[in-house]
Amino acid sequence: MDADVLIAGGGPVGLYLAAALLQEGVTVRVFEQRQAANRHTRAIGIHPPALEALAGVQVASSMVHEGVRIRAGMAVSGGRTMGTMVFDHVSRDFPFVLALPQFRTEQLLEERVLALDPGAIVRGARVTGVTDDGGRVTAAVEAGPGATRPCGGATGALLVAADGARSVLRERLGVPVARRTYPDHYLMGDFEDGTEYGDKAVLFLEPDGIVESFPLPGGVRRWVVRLDSPAGAAAGPHDLAELVRRRTGNQPDPASNSMLSAFSVRSGIAQRTVAGRAVLLGDAAHEISPIGGQGMNLGWLGARDLAPLVCAALSGKPMGLQLRKFERNRRRAAHGARRQAEINMMLGRPLTQPLLQFRVAGIGAAAAIPAVNRWAAKRFTMQ
Repeated sequence: MDADVLIAGGGPVGLYLAAALLQEGVTVRVFEQRQAANRHTRAIGIHPPALEALAGVQVASSMVHEGVRIRAGMAVSGGRTMGTMVFDHVSRDFPFVLALPQFRTEQLLEERVLALDPGAIVRGARVTGVTDDGGRVTAAVEAGPGATRPCGGATGALLVAADGARSVLRERLGVPVARRTYPDHYLMGDFEDGTEYGDKAVLFLEPDGIVESFPLPGGVRRWVVRLDSPAGAAAGPHDLAELVRRRTGNQPDPASNSMLSAFSVRSGIAQRTVAGRAVLLGDAAHEISPIGGQGMNLGWLGARDLAPLVCAALSGKPMGLQLRKFERNRRRAAHGARRQAEINMMLGRPLTQPLLQFRVAGIGAAAAIPAVNRWAAKRFTMQ
């Protein structure tokens, strides 16, 4: 066999699983079609349960050292702070949400994988199909320009499909997906931070729709603006900066923009995550709205739970019952994350002034009750 476990997709979830398995003496091959991490990826928030999992593969400390520790979030409306949510009690070891760009998260995970096995990652390679004979899996691997080694096929005891929301392998395995679309569209970008919010996240609840703002390393702040319709192809930093100014009074400098992205929201949950000797993981198993920052974290938690099952199965233990339990638990977690994301989006939709005042007053009243504040903080941080 080429390796015990073949992993299709070298994003944050596939790399985390590779590191977790390599630490246990399991051989892996990670096939990733990209030559390098995409510097414009959206995910930035790492929640406490995921940090605990990342500590298990010895990368959490580096991430915390480089990232921004968001210890509180503010709700603002009409220039007034309506409530503050603190994260002091959500975790003993990680009482914060860590903000770190996804490309750097991937780099740190890749460094850990390569330290464990310099030959584990095959770049410029895309897994396009799978054959399962009941005893092993064979992956069809297509080499792209700049592939780091010849491709064609690879065999292993197990294949993990971590190849994203548009998973080719999920389609090849014939796994159906329950999809939803939403009337929510966003334009977001990163600018030099000219505010006084420091390490706080801020949600601006305004009549025309929510504006979210998060600190990033290097004195950068991300702004996310909800739109009623998709942003046009011509939308640029000036457009986003003007939307932020009109709704919040803050004025990002368009010349300092370092990332700009527009997206519309959809979700999809695979009806199965285990198909013979193949397992769906991360966005291939569940695509969740980026609002709330749950998707990447959900993938890591799934990989954390899968790793010991893989190790046990490779040692010859019958794991059918445990894998079915894993599948039920991960689908339940995905449905819960989707519900939370839907609540997050609903709270950010435009309202008439009277209804907005009612909603803002309710949020302020809830934030003033310590028990409710702590409960909401735990929900927000995926505890």
